[in-house]
Amino acid sequence: MRFDFTTKDLADWGSAGLVFLSGAATGHYAAIGMNAVQWAGAATAILGSITVAVAVRVWPPKATARAED
Repeated sequence: MRFDFTTKDLADWGSAGLVFLSGAATGHYAAIGMNAVQWAGAATAILGSITVAVAVRVWPPKATARAED
């Protein structure tokens, strides 16, 4: 069985990993205790990673046309 791993797959899984890691880090440091500035930074990091994940999934694929002889 052959699995073709494309750059789109890499971008999808990478952005999903980014969302997971930013959420996990925020949860970890929230459990320890954060001040208001740290909460704002964590919220910004999570929203930024979600934005990247959405952009990767809705961005149109690059148009490629093959020349016919």
